[in-house]
Amino acid sequence: MTTSLLPVIGKPAPDFALPSTTGETIALRQFKGKKTVVLYFYPKDETPGCTREACDFRDYSADFDKFDTVILGVSTDGLESHQKFKDKHHLPFPLLADEDATVSKQYGVYKQRNLYGKKYMGIERTTFVIDRTGRIAQIYPKVKVEGHIQQLLEFVGGD
Repeated sequence: MTTSLLPVIGKPAPDFALPSTTGETIALRQFKGKKTVVLYFYPKDETPGCTREACDFRDYSADFDKFDTVILGVSTDGLESHQKFKDKHHLPFPLLADEDATVSKQYGVYKQRNLYGKKYMGIERTTFVIDRTGRIAQIYPKVKVEGHIQQLLEFVGGD
């Protein structure tokens, strides 16, 4: 019997350290004991769904702040792309560059995708809520952007 190393609700979230648009490397462990983390993985900067999702997080960032929750966005785009995306849309939270998909694979979101019959490897839009103890509190797989922010706010505000 093989055991999955992928994240499971109630289990510790895989730690990571990635370069970010803050100019520093951000590690998950730096938030342990301090804040709840909404870690959202998205396919690509400047695509319609990803832009809408990022702007929803931007528009509700003050609500997440009220619940002492930090938002971290992750994709395989590089820092230069992330910085342009962040600046263009005035995103108030860091974007993390997972260029080799190491963290995306740890979290089980780097999968075979299919676009117009063409198969490729990429990120499946997924959100993880990580509690102050560093454990996974909730997983939202195959996220539909519409209504997702409201789901998250209800969850993080329900403590």
